[in-house]
Amino acid sequence: MEAGLSTQAVIAVVIFVATYAFIVAEKVHRSVVALAGAAVAVFSGIITQDQAVAAIDFNTIGLLVGMMIIVGVTRETGIFEALAVYAARVARGEPVRILIYLSFITAFLSALLDNVTAVFLIVPVTFAVTRKLQVTPTPYLISEIIASNIGGTGTLIGDPPNIMISGPADLQFNDFLANTAPIAFVCFMAALAFLYLVYRRRLRTEPELKQQLLELRPRDYIRNVPLLVRSMTVLGLTIAGFLLHGVLHIPTASIALGGATLLLLITDLETEKAFHNVEWPTLFFFTGLFVLVGALEATGLMELAARAVLDVTEGRLLLTGLGILWVSALASGFVDNIPFVAAMIPLLQEMGRLGGIDDLRPLWWSLSLGACLGGNGTLVGAAANVIVAGLAERHGTRLTFARYFKVGFPVMLITIALSTVYLIIFHLRPL
Repeated sequence: MEAGLSTQAVIAVVIFVATYAFIVAEKVHRSVVALAGAAVAVFSGIITQDQAVAAIDFNTIGLLVGMMIIVGVTRETGIFEALAVYAARVARGEPVRILIYLSFITAFLSALLDNVTAVFLIVPVTFAVTRKLQVTPTPYLISEIIASNIGGTGTLIGDPPNIMISGPADLQFNDFLANTAPIAFVCFMAALAFLYLVYRRRLRTEPELKQQLLELRPRDYIRNVPLLVRSMTVLGLTIAGFLLHGVLHIPTASIALGGATLLLLITDLETEKAFHNVEWPTLFFFTGLFVLVGALEATGLMELAARAVLDVTEGRLLLTGLGILWVSALASGFVDNIPFVAAMIPLLQEMGRLGGIDDLRPLWWSLSLGACLGGNGTLVGAAANVIVAGLAERHGTRLTFARYFKVGFPVMLITIALSTVYLIIFHLRPL
């Protein structure tokens, strides 16, 4: 039994590593690679079809589908172009200043709503502005990915890992607001300073283009006022549902899909056109990743990892907490943080049981900060990253793994270092 398990574990790791190697190489589309890796895991007997289906987080998939439809229909009104013009006018057409403003907006929306919704809203704005100024959109997209993940760290609803952690950890909205929001703000300001240093000399445009942008009027870009009113109403109801989902006890996927259905019912937009806004490659990419991580968990690797961590830390709170923080951060850079956290939750509970740790709250904060901030490490580290890359492709811009890594990984290291200091001072101090 042990030998068989060991063989399966080795095969699962080989499949996983090979899949990510192909994703990083970018020779084949990442969705195809992820599905191929999942298929190999099933065909090799590492995981059954039923287990593969169970490993897929349909709440995440449903949330993505619902928000893709809502934002896609809302885009038809022209509101995003109008918002882009307004933001650019406030920034006086300065490309670097616009980058900072859009990053602030992204971080705020990510904390208030969630980072997936935030990037859906902000990416169309970004392309509208950059086309007007004739500057490359890539620095803006990278900055918005980073801002979305950091902003989402601050609240329960801001990032899917926090939503997933809150149930098993019995943590409420105010718990995250008091424990993760302060360090998230500090990390955001540090990241913004780094981004400014990186891009301040690279973003330039002609004075004539800035002047042309300043002469534009936001209201001229609103194409359909009735649809705008209906879309904003449904979007507002959906956001309210997210804020109250803990009270309503309705999953976020049901809220998003319900909002999308309501919007389709009250508008005259063709259903087929609305469904064209769904980023199917992104959804299949996540599906493949969920199955791959499910295969790792099915082999018993998670329990082995828990025991290995405890062997190193000897169950001491400080070392265990910092180990979880850094392992989560580094792993989340290469394993999307949603399936990673799904695997880590039972592992953390197992660590608490095996290590005799009564109060797991400091370790939950370590996992939250590590997974959310670690998602900035690579282009496949978080849902928002993958979605931005998918939307960029739809707009004719290819955001490569390597180009993002040069900026995102250093930001991840900076924010995790700040989180290390924060956790040591406030949560992991020896009694």
